Amino acid sequence: MPVTDDRLVSLHPEMTLPEVWNARILATPDREAYRVFEPASRAWVSYTWSGVSRLVERWRRAFFAENFAPGARIGVLLPNGIDHVCADQAALALGLVTVPLHVIDNPGNLAYILADCAASALIVDSLERWRALADHRAELPDLRCVVYLSEPTADEGIAKAAGPWLTGAPDVPAAPDSAALDAAAVASIVYTSGTTGRPKGVMLSHRNIVTNLAAIERAICVHADDVFLSFLPLSHTLERTAGYYLPVAAGAAVAFARSVAHLMEDLRAVRPTVLISVPRIYERAYAALREAVEAHSVKRWILARAIDLGWRRFEYAQHRAPRPFVVARLAWPLLDRVVGAPLRDRFGGRLRAAVAGGAPLPALVARPFLALGVPVLQGYGMTESAPVVSCNTPVDNDPATVGRPLPGVEVRIGEGGELLVHGGNVMMGYWQRPSDTAAALSSDGWLHTGDLAVLEDGRIRISGRIKDIIVTSTGEKVSPADLEAAILDDPMFDQAMVIGEQRPFLAALLVLNPGRWPEAATRLGLDPGDASSAQSRVATLWALERVRQTAKSFPIYAVPRAVVLATDVWTTANGLITPTLKPKRPAIAAHYAAQIDRIYAAHSLPGCAPRDDNHAAAQGRGRG
Repeated sequence: MPVTDDRLVSLHPEMTLPEVWNARILATPDREAYRVFEPASRAWVSYTWSGVSRLVERWRRAFFAENFAPGARIGVLLPNGIDHVCADQAALALGLVTVPLHVIDNPGNLAYILADCAASALIVDSLERWRALADHRAELPDLRCVVYLSEPTADEGIAKAAGPWLTGAPDVPAAPDSAALDAAAVASIVYTSGTTGRPKGVMLSHRNIVTNLAAIERAICVHADDVFLSFLPLSHTLERTAGYYLPVAAGAAVAFARSVAHLMEDLRAVRPTVLISVPRIYERAYAALREAVEAHSVKRWILARAIDLGWRRFEYAQHRAPRPFVVARLAWPLLDRVVGAPLRDRFGGRLRAAVAGGAPLPALVARPFLALGVPVLQGYGMTESAPVVSCNTPVDNDPATVGRPLPGVEVRIGEGGELLVHGGNVMMGYWQRPSDTAAALSSDGWLHTGDLAVLEDGRIRISGRIKDIIVTSTGEKVSPADLEAAILDDPMFDQAMVIGEQRPFLAALLVLNPGRWPEAATRLGLDPGDASSAQSRVATLWALERVRQTAKSFPIYAVPRAVVLATDVWTTANGLITPTLKPKRPAIAAHYAAQIDRIYAAHSLPGCAPRDDNHAAAQGRGRG
């Protein structure tokens, strides 16, 4: 669906991000640009484009006064908000390279990234944040300036408060002509999440990002009257491109959510028209919907009928099914009022596009949302493609796929079923990693995604990760991502990882939902206050049966025969997930090494193979 709003910035590949920003300020200076929640007044406050432009100019003067060389790397360790926008736009205007960092990342990983990119400056939200990094100061010889946003105190070494730094900058010449900047130059270095090793710095040029913006605009209708709710971190490339730069090009407003904990409240207050999220948010909302009707047979029946009829209506609208019968059409207004409208109201009631990216969204989760009028659009991309490769659209939406490639993006299936991508959005390469770059990019510019895919009527269906395919010792091949998604459909489990590489059978490492486990433990006759209760035989067999039910549609060899239960959540702090919430498989496997060994020990001894699934499950008693 093309964009026809005359307030949209006309994009072309030779534009730079500062040119896009300046064009927006000139086009609609007095329209709302951003909305933030002020705790003191407990109200949402709006900023116009011209108002934010004046703030960006203060930041530009301060950066200019530091006399950074063009191309110097600027680390931005800030939560979503006006200050993040200002730091980013001011640095870009001077030809500096921004390096967005995850605020929830651990100090060791942050220090590694700052050292790897040889950052000259770091912008942080608080002095405490810098103090947590200060132990790594010796690893950062290139870092000469740290600016923190919290209340000023005495300078601590290279750390200085943002207030004096911004107001004390001398007057400098007007901003340089953005047309003088090179679209082929590096705009940002965005580090991968590092699921299997150290993060790699993806070099994205202005052209990479602007090309991707233009392609997204051609695929999805964006209006100047749209309101985006921003809650994915701006260090996440999907949010950065589609939730930050895209609204600049379109002239749409962005409201910055306070936190994930306040997300549902903010959705109702802001009433966004566009939401960009990761699948887990939709999965949790669906789990809550199911929980609300779990104990009521009539409500379960009404929900099931609403989803069934709503899905038939959706498929008809997508020209894939006949129109529902008259009786069904007459029943829909009542079902929608009872089930659909309340669900849509939880998301603010105005969503035109609920984008899901960053990880696979199970079709069994997408289906009820689409059936009940929440327009979930699944897409596909990666940091190395700036990031969007394909997406579904409101008028062409097949939730079993990740949609069609964006205009100007070419895809093909390579050796072994790997998805290959080509286009102006494909990265320049990895920062100072020529061998990794050569492995990822062919000589003619095709990006190896590492994902297995098939093309179906022009749409892309992702079937797994090449490196994530588990091959058991019996030769069976299993995609753990699909199985883990099925397991997590059970709200009793918050996190899951399937193992079994070169093992005789699959097992699942599971983190119990802390809000649900106490009640379940009591029903099982266990003491919920005793941490070891989750490792009891009773709990293990109970969990295994739940896993069997969620995985019943899988082949028998793909159903886990053992589980390890844990009550301690996997976090960035304990190094078991990335800041983008992806499991670090090697780290998790190492963390549970003793329990994993016990699971498979019986099978490795002559005459001691598991007699049945119950016996195998009983081996998984180790503490998680």
